Amino acid sequence: MLIRRPSDVRSSEITSRGLYLRRRDFLAGGAATAAGLAVELGGCKTQAGTSTSPAPPPAPAGAIALPPYKANAVTVDEAKTPFKDVSGYNNFYEFGTDKSDPAQNAHTLRTRPWTVAFEGEIAKPRTIDIDTLLKENPLEERVYRLRCVEAWSMVIPWIGFPLGALLKRLEPTSRAKYVAMTTLMAPEQMPGQRLPVLEWPYVEGLRMDEAMHPLTILAVGLYGQALPNQNGAPVRLVVPWKYGFKSIKSIVKVRLVEKQPPTAWNRYAPNEYGFYSNVNPDVDHPRWSQSKERRIGELSRRKTLPFNGYGAEVASLYAGMDLAKNF
Repeated sequence: MLIRRPSDVRSSEITSRGLYLRRRDFLAGGAATAAGLAVELGGCKTQAGTSTSPAPPPAPAGAIALPPYKANAVTVDEAKTPFKDVSGYNNFYEFGTDKSDPAQNAHTLRTRPWTVAFEGEIAKPRTIDIDTLLKENPLEERVYRLRCVEAWSMVIPWIGFPLGALLKRLEPTSRAKYVAMTTLMAPEQMPGQRLPVLEWPYVEGLRMDEAMHPLTILAVGLYGQALPNQNGAPVRLVVPWKYGFKSIKSIVKVRLVEKQPPTAWNRYAPNEYGFYSNVNPDVDHPRWSQSKERRIGELSRRKTLPFNGYGAEVASLYAGMDLAKNF
């Protein structure tokens, strides 16, 4: 979220113009796909990528242990971002607007019991508790690039399962054109929801073909353990070719609908945050360039890749579309 100059920003979603103008970091100038896929996916490969990252610390006492999962089902030949950065410096406005706020405040989130309602244009609507979700959906590790709209990036070893496989079992009707998702609304657990930063609860959406794409996953873990609260526990979306704010956290409802649903940041600033929000180095944000990014942990900036490097897999979804107009 907009806090620093594009070359310096460090975390995971987006910031309103008002917050951007008054953030102390900005004023200070900033601080220095399906399971079992057996072929290379453009920049993604089925063998382990290199990583010099230290192992994450043990999961906190009481954390839910994940079932066994397939390691490195999809990965990239790039170093993983250290766990301390992935878990300690991110955006989750429900817990505050500073990058360190989620890690400091998200301990108030209660992730058990937890259910996710699947409803709308499906033949078999269900409300599924998180433990059943883990049991019914084989887990795998997907090492994906994450590109924030603020022009920084990470490489994260998520653990999850394809959203499309689950939706297929629920039998979408012919009227299902979009998937709308909603974050938990609980101001007593999420203190940021007491402030009018956004219209709560947080909502996001995908087209059906995007949701069904094998690269789109529901993540329940990272770095070999259950998702930390600040990263969207117990279940979040990950869509690696879109800017990070599309990957909604702490999901409680998934609804299949006929018309394009409203989304949180598009509703707040439609001229800045489009519904699609595909990573596109040729389409700048109104207030900064998107042509380059800073990988967290690196001093220099690198070129941003179209669709965050996943163009070979997903560009066909947008054939014939004006990607500058449909940003």
